[in-house]
Amino acid sequence: MKRWKSVLLDTLVMTAGFGTLSMMSVAKPDIIAHFGISAEAYDMQHIAYVFGLFVAFLLGHTKLYEGSFKRSVAIALSWAAIPQALIPYMPSWHAVVFLRFIQGFVVTLVPLFSTQIANFFVAERPFAKGIVLSGIFWGGVFGSMSAKYAVQAFGWKGAFLVTVAIMYAVLLLWWLFVEDFEIVHKKGGAANVNVWKMKFTWVLGFTFFPALWVIFTIIGFSASLGYQMGWTKDHVTTLSTSLNISKALWSISMGYAGYLLSKKNPTAKGLFKAIVQVMIISYAIAFVGLALYSKAMLDGNYSLALASVILIGALQGTGPAFWTSAPATYPKSIFPRASFALGLISNSANAIAPSITEILARQSEALALAELAFMPILGIMTLIAVSRMKMPVEELGDEA
Repeated sequence: MKRWKSVLLDTLVMTAGFGTLSMMSVAKPDIIAHFGISAEAYDMQHIAYVFGLFVAFLLGHTKLYEGSFKRSVAIALSWAAIPQALIPYMPSWHAVVFLRFIQGFVVTLVPLFSTQIANFFVAERPFAKGIVLSGIFWGGVFGSMSAKYAVQAFGWKGAFLVTVAIMYAVLLLWWLFVEDFEIVHKKGGAANVNVWKMKFTWVLGFTFFPALWVIFTIIGFSASLGYQMGWTKDHVTTLSTSLNISKALWSISMGYAGYLLSKKNPTAKGLFKAIVQVMIISYAIAFVGLALYSKAMLDGNYSLALASVILIGALQGTGPAFWTSAPATYPKSIFPRASFALGLISNSANAIAPSITEILARQSEALALAELAFMPILGIMTLIAVSRMKMPVEELGDEA
């Protein structure tokens, strides 16, 4: 029971860390007026934040995340909290854009919690991870809703400071009830193996790449197309909120499916087989959703678009399985480093997907929609390829 309490507290930290960052979009008019910038310049902060999500995984190979697990989580959350406190008082917009880049480092919470869960569970890992990852999307839903009232009550600067207080209050609660352990970067033997030189690392990392490609593109793309078709702000917001709720529920449900499949054969090979199966099922469901979504956006059918996001949310069903793949497939001495490497490879989608989709949309909206719909197929093809490869744990041994 103590382990599951930690999982719920981890989820709360994820919700606070990612939810409070939605303040930036809610306070957009106030921020634009304060800094005297254009809407185009404002969008630079989001590009910087997304690029920060990508760069963040390089930190996993440093001593910054070595030693106390609790200290590492506090550092990861502070990447979001400290810039959040500074943004309202920055002298220039360029400084804000830089701080938003730093805030992207909060995503290092994901591999840190993956390491913790790997120490707690075996077959239950996907379910536990699904619950924790759902916090990202619960944060998006509740953050957007509460931010509106916070801005009205405290002004946009005060609202930013309130979110900082919320993050550290949640961190304190988490700190009091979660057990600490040491994150050790071992030396010698297989611990010296360079995970980047393993073909398996690259192929496995790219299995999650298509999911993130769509996840980090579709909300902004939907808003752009929606406004072009004359949809209201409420329409666009409802579509975005529905997608976030869908992703949160799919994260939990597919994580549970991964647990049911994993407990049948909790060996390394059995766990990896369950991971591949869950990800393929999630991609297949999402493909149907994206096909319906494409038709809806080309026809301007809002009801169909709203229905389609229920299936598109299944993309996040790949997340719990992917983030439990490192402890299942790599030796214990290197899987924490492997988690960061896999995160860097998969999150490279964040840095390029929105721009490429926008370029394609300028040529043809149908072409951009086809690109998004193709991503689940690419994911399935990559999963089939990696399922036929030899796992590092089979080559090097479990303890190594």
